[in-house]
Amino acid sequence: MTIHPQTPQFFLTAPSACPYLAGQAERKVFTHLVGDRAPALLDLLTQGGFRRSQNIAYRPACERCRACISVRILVDEFTPSRTMRRVTARNADLVGRMSDAEPSSEQYALFRRYLETRHTHGGMSEMSVLDYAMMVEDSQVDTRLIQYRRRGPDSAFTQRSDGELLGVALSDVMGDGLSMVYSFYEPDEMARSLGTYMILDHIERARSLGLPYLYLGYWVRGSRKMDYKIRYQPQEHLMPKGWERFEG
Repeated sequence: MTIHPQTPQFFLTAPSACPYLAGQAERKVFTHLVGDRAPALLDLLTQGGFRRSQNIAYRPACERCRACISVRILVDEFTPSRTMRRVTARNADLVGRMSDAEPSSEQYALFRRYLETRHTHGGMSEMSVLDYAMMVEDSQVDTRLIQYRRRGPDSAFTQRSDGELLGVALSDVMGDGLSMVYSFYEPDEMARSLGTYMILDHIERARSLGLPYLYLGYWVRGSRKMDYKIRYQPQEHLMPKGWERFEG
């Protein structure tokens, strides 16, 4: 059989320890996102439960576990809870600016502080400044960087007076939504709930862009550190028969 050069080829990783569920092994199926067709392919694969990491699209393919469930928020129907509104009010002194995905030493310093506090033994803990730059820059789709800073006196008119960098989100702009690829924030500002704030901000950004969904990646059933993803409702989960509405 002749394979057309534009047809994506899929590969399967070897089993490795699951980072979310103790005693489980994970495998992933993946393909490369390259060339002019990469944006359209990412749209299609994301709708099928894939995630992006640099120029790779992947999804879980574990033999005996189906705990990873793709989640997307229904932007137009979302209404923040009272707690979420408090988080937004608590961060009213921040300004988020979306720009091209360009890394900086300031971002990397924040990234290192975040990893050393929140993910000391995670798979990203050894990432160098060059690794970080690749994570940000190595994309052939519409990838943006949103940087959250303390609001300066002239922030409404100029970026020159924006203050300290407190959070960063790397996100893809797709045909039907925004997809949060990776985010990190100042670990010394825990009272702000910056992770929650950045998701709320992305919901509003998707709404303002006329995009119906915010893709949050995987909710891992049984993993407490992933339970935050189901707080943003209504949302849809990708099930065997397709996307199904979820309101827990």
